[in-house]
Amino acid sequence: MRAVGFQWRGLALKVSPKSNPEPFPVMRSMLLVGAAIVAMMAAMPVLAQTAAPTPAPAPPASPADVQALLAPWTGPYGGLVPFDKVKVSAFKPALEEAMAQNLAEVDAIADNPKPPTFDNTIVALERAGKAGARVFTLYGVWTSNLATPDVQAVDTEMSPRLAEFQDKIAQNAKLFARVDALYKARDTLHLTPEQKQLVWVYWANGVKQGAQLAPDAKAKVTAINQKLASLYTAFSQNLLADEAGYVLYLKADDLAGLPQALKDAAAGAAADKGHKGEYAILNTRSSMDPFLTYSDRRDLREKVWRTFYSRGDNRDAHDNTRTIIPEILKLRAEKAHLMGYPNYAAWKLQDEMAKTPENAMALMLKVWPAAVARIHEEVADMQKVADAEHPQGTPGAIKIEAWDYRYYAEKVRKAKYDLDMNQVKPYLQLDKVRDGMFWAAGQLYGFTFTRVEGVPTFAPAMQVYEVKDRAGRHVGLWYFDPYARPGKNSGAWMDAYRPQQTLDGSTPTIVSNNANFVKPPPGQPVLISWDDGVTMFHEFGHALHGLNSNVTYPTLASPSQAQDFVEFPSQLNENWLSTPEVLSRFAVDVNGKPIPADLVAKIQKSKTFNTGFTVGEYLASAIMDMKFHMADPATIGDPDVFEKTELAKLNMPSEMVMRHRTPQFSHIFSGDGYAAGYYSYLWAEVLDHDAYEAFTEAGGPYDKAVAKRLHDDIMQVGYSVPPDVAYRNFRGRDPEVAAYLRSKGFPVEAAAPAPRAAGTK
Repeated sequence: MRAVGFQWRGLALKVSPKSNPEPFPVMRSMLLVGAAIVAMMAAMPVLAQTAAPTPAPAPPASPADVQALLAPWTGPYGGLVPFDKVKVSAFKPALEEAMAQNLAEVDAIADNPKPPTFDNTIVALERAGKAGARVFTLYGVWTSNLATPDVQAVDTEMSPRLAEFQDKIAQNAKLFARVDALYKARDTLHLTPEQKQLVWVYWANGVKQGAQLAPDAKAKVTAINQKLASLYTAFSQNLLADEAGYVLYLKADDLAGLPQALKDAAAGAAADKGHKGEYAILNTRSSMDPFLTYSDRRDLREKVWRTFYSRGDNRDAHDNTRTIIPEILKLRAEKAHLMGYPNYAAWKLQDEMAKTPENAMALMLKVWPAAVARIHEEVADMQKVADAEHPQGTPGAIKIEAWDYRYYAEKVRKAKYDLDMNQVKPYLQLDKVRDGMFWAAGQLYGFTFTRVEGVPTFAPAMQVYEVKDRAGRHVGLWYFDPYARPGKNSGAWMDAYRPQQTLDGSTPTIVSNNANFVKPPPGQPVLISWDDGVTMFHEFGHALHGLNSNVTYPTLASPSQAQDFVEFPSQLNENWLSTPEVLSRFAVDVNGKPIPADLVAKIQKSKTFNTGFTVGEYLASAIMDMKFHMADPATIGDPDVFEKTELAKLNMPSEMVMRHRTPQFSHIFSGDGYAAGYYSYLWAEVLDHDAYEAFTEAGGPYDKAVAKRLHDDIMQVGYSVPPDVAYRNFRGRDPEVAAYLRSKGFPVEAAAPAPRAAGTK
């Protein structure tokens, strides 16, 4: 999901304007380091590279255009997001006005001559910055989904200014003094547990952002943050340029092995780009991944693979490796030292569940050997299939390489389990999978989803649903933006347009899920892969977290949480896709015929298939993230070389590579979001499997009593309860890692440690 929220409320402020597509569960990527990428790119005559257009000067915004972004949202459902009133030219003046308003509100709170109280300080901060929250919601949508050249120009200019604004609030000495006084007296103020937690959140965020630093150190941190904001924007725009700028156009003779649905999608993509009669393989994960899985053309698989994994590393105007990444790492380390921490990872994890990078690394290295061992087994199985086709020493013989992994894994799946995932895809229609998500949510939480029309959207194909609870009360709105488009970040994610709260009357939430499926020809359904289906359930889990929220204060609303806990509800939700109840009802073909029971049985039997690949490529990225942020930047040198060297120390199998190459690792280099935090998905998945076993140990995946505990103790409480306490309330104990290992088919050691959930107070 995208890092939760941009709260213009003082010290609880979290800035994350960049979208971060999910790494779990569809973890399919490879690594290529060094000059080989450049050489390969130079030898690709069929690749069309499109230069980004220069933005035309935008006409000035009118006062009415600016006010449309600042004004309270009106209309039904507690107010609608005014997507239909957005003009790009209004973003800059609206952001400027919102910042000025919020700073004035903060100054009034800080300068209040009365002694600090919970109401005149914390509650006042909760009520501040509402105009800014509205503007930034719209701004974040445009920079993530509609990043045309004029939007990118605004983003480039405003990113450092937004970072400066954040620091003005976070480092306001008089404001923090009031928060600090309340924090020190919190046990004597007769606060509710939720109020006490909110005081801690403001205090901890203030400390983390430098509120206790001396003035000269604060100034240095502010300068660093502004530089980082500009670098994050440049990183994202470079990556987006390379995703949009390279397209592989194929002829019909090049499509051997591709299912008809993929051929149709590629034909549609080519036609959209003015190449009717050809077939376009876009430089995005959603286009690359199925091509590598099914294409019989090994030469084209390699070409597509190398193109995708050279993004941001072509030594051209869009290069991320040589200057941007080293500068980001240098500035982050400098910031951590100013804060009194030995490295950026130690600073980042101070208020997460893991508490220290050493704790996070210990969990990753506990799982890593089992993943590597499984990778070797998987490669051996694939090599046997390849040798059976072309014995070693004969023409056509190959050694399994990175661009072969997906292709031969499918062959092994078919041989071992008599399961061809191509047989599954006709039963996974996008709309039906969506309906299955709705049904499961109804069983677990009592929600109903009803399509509504006439609601403004930012793309014509978006869908909007009203969500109600068991009693028929309005809960919120769910927006679904399924299709890829130019200027849209790749991958899938969830956004919270408006948090739930009851501070000033009941405010229902508005959430969205965003994906990048290729739009089908008119009248045809979108057929998705099994992994795509799991990803949809994952992202919908984030949305359900927000829809279940029931807190007083917006800062604490779900899905706001510690970063290594926030992925837990979403990863847990993945489990319900494979339940017989969902598959029998919603896995149907275009004629309404349900997926055969024997095919479902094969899916269940193959659950631990290829887990070396999925776990290994994710863990390699997570470990490298932590290594980058624990190391002295002066010792790193060339990021590509550092990555290759550190992976060699881990005995990384040559056929198995990272999910995200360093120059494409937007989770950690397009913003602070998951920097030194990519381990969070593993941490949360340990919680996920341990929690799901609570269902299987009881009456099954839809057990009403366990579902009620999940709602009461996890989903509705947001950050109003410390995550370690919330999990123990639900499970009755700390999490255990054994369930995770079992879910992957890895050996379970008797003394396998669980991630200890450190307290937050």
